[in-house]
Amino acid sequence: DCCKSRTNRIHLTPKFDLKQADMPKSFIFVVFVAVTLSACQMSGTDESGATHAHEQSVVYPETTDLGLPFSDAVRVDNMLYLSGAIGNLPGTLELAEGGIAGETRQVMENIQATLEKDGSSMSEVVKCTIMLENIDDWAAMNEVYVTFFPGHKPARSAFGADGLAINALVEIECFATVQ
Repeated sequence: DCCKSRTNRIHLTPKFDLKQADMPKSFIFVVFVAVTLSACQMSGTDESGATHAHEQSVVYPETTDLGLPFSDAVRVDNMLYLSGAIGNLPGTLELAEGGIAGETRQVMENIQATLEKDGSSMSEVVKCTIMLENIDDWAAMNEVYVTFFPGHKPARSAFGADGLAINALVEIECFATVQ
């Protein structure tokens, strides 16, 4: 049988003995220390000694004044995670005019403003997720979307949704790096 060893026993978990390993213990120790130090540089510790990434929620007056129950963005180390943005005029819950094209332009302007407030830019966006009230609006949304990424194109997902906040036609969420 091809699944059995020469001694006709099936070995599911091989034994690893440091004394018989091809790598010296000092090499294994150095790798362990390097991994541990890397993890410590990427995270912090709280009063209890638990490690965690450096996180900072970002909320702007435009969102606070509207009483929305989320942060505009959350920064973790050099990554910025933006909440889904819709095509509302800044500081209001009024959607931009112009249908899917008008709302998409406003969404992208809202995203650009949030990125710039947090020290990032459209060229630092690495991933976007697009939710469309009607997936048939994909082509019209895309015509506006691509104008905000003339060179670099971030990774992207898009899907149709059954209802977006305040009856928006499009919502876009982005992740970006911060230099």
